[in-house]
Amino acid sequence: MKISRILFVEPPRNYWFVMGEYCPPPTTLLILAAFIEKEIPDIEIKVLDSQAEQISWDEIERRIESYNPSMVLTSGFTCNTYTCARTVEIAKKINPDIITVVGGIHFTSVPDESLIDFPEIDYIVRGEGEHTVVELIKSFNNGKKISDIKGLSFKNNGKIIHTPSRPLINNLDKLPYPAYHLIEDYLKKYHFSMMAGKKTRYMILEGARGCNHRCTFCTQWNHWGGMWRSKSVKRIADEIEHFNETYGGMFLWLTDDHFKIKKRGKKLYEELRYRKCKEDIMLFLQARTDDVAKNPDLVKKLRSIGTHWIMCGVETPMEETLKEFKKGTKNKDAYDTMKLLRENDIFSHAMFVLGARRDTHRSIEILRRFSIDIEPDFSIYTALTPFPGTVYYETAWKNGWIEDTNYSNYDMAHAIMPTEKLTRIEVQEELWKCYQEFYGSYSKNIAGLFSKNKLKRTLYRHMAGQHVLRKFRRLI
Repeated sequence: MKISRILFVEPPRNYWFVMGEYCPPPTTLLILAAFIEKEIPDIEIKVLDSQAEQISWDEIERRIESYNPSMVLTSGFTCNTYTCARTVEIAKKINPDIITVVGGIHFTSVPDESLIDFPEIDYIVRGEGEHTVVELIKSFNNGKKISDIKGLSFKNNGKIIHTPSRPLINNLDKLPYPAYHLIEDYLKKYHFSMMAGKKTRYMILEGARGCNHRCTFCTQWNHWGGMWRSKSVKRIADEIEHFNETYGGMFLWLTDDHFKIKKRGKKLYEELRYRKCKEDIMLFLQARTDDVAKNPDLVKKLRSIGTHWIMCGVETPMEETLKEFKKGTKNKDAYDTMKLLRENDIFSHAMFVLGARRDTHRSIEILRRFSIDIEPDFSIYTALTPFPGTVYYETAWKNGWIEDTNYSNYDMAHAIMPTEKLTRIEVQEELWKCYQEFYGSYSKNIAGLFSKNKLKRTLYRHMAGQHVLRKFRRLI
């Protein structure tokens, strides 16, 4: 079968109510689509973003049938496993000859399970997908052996085949800009209301892939081979400028798992300080607390070029649990980081994890007190979730700790496992108490609603309007 027309599908997903109403662009699909355009320019490509259009499954079926693609590709996180599977199931229902391809961390981590549970999947692209998908398309069009393509998993005569893993791309600068031109009709619909308001143009940038730390609950470092690879800082700055000037991107989320302020902060400052776009953007970065705390001068420089929001994984104040997580940070780092961000008028966002094996009512109470004491502008509390592909998943599965195997609940808002002392329901109750204590204070909410910081005002109005506390309570 010749591949002449490709349809990328972003399937329907439930909003993660903690973050409120938001609609992110399908960045992973756009990165892959851009690479295919570059390598095989005669292929016709279309992106169907059912999130942006807010269309039903019936309408998705109608659209796929109308477009009549040769290949359908989709991707998603663990909690979106079933929607990806339903997408390819619909494609096969319309036309069994449509080649269905899925990718991403979840399917990479459990390819055997996925091919067995979802027989409508023809191919799983494991790991980095650009070259693998291009070679797959060319193999259909040129008659080459699919079994020679690295990074693929598929069935052949009922037997599951895993080809050797594909080496990682050495130079990320060679990747084209994500294909936002394929979704220009949707651009006004992408927003992150809690962070920047519904009318602020929201776009996502990828400056690096992977992480060289080894946190046991994290899916990213293992998926990317335990390596951190960055685009050049000039390329990152060019991409920021391109998104802002070409598409009006204002709130820009740099999705690198670890920005590495010490390594790239000064260079990004030097690249953006004289560009006009710095006056029109709001950068959202993710960084480790030790990296922020040890580089105060660079934090100040990053604020001057449009960095308004920094998220840090604080996780827990319990030293034993931090060692279990292999986090490598200290409590003092969290205090120093939040103070430094406040002093530089950067919105501070702290992430916490509860539900580790040693957790008790007492240890989680200490976590709650700690999360208030370090004074972040925004706290998100998550239930420790054994995502496939993590060290924690292997340990939890081996020891029979996992009580909930419904991937739809792997959203970090549902408790999946008990601890040694707490039942799964008790972990869920403790999660709600964390939100109740941090956001349930009348005086804190009033202060937030009338804060001088625009982002903080937006956040607290969101938390009130979305009834986040009430929604968490319903999970118990």
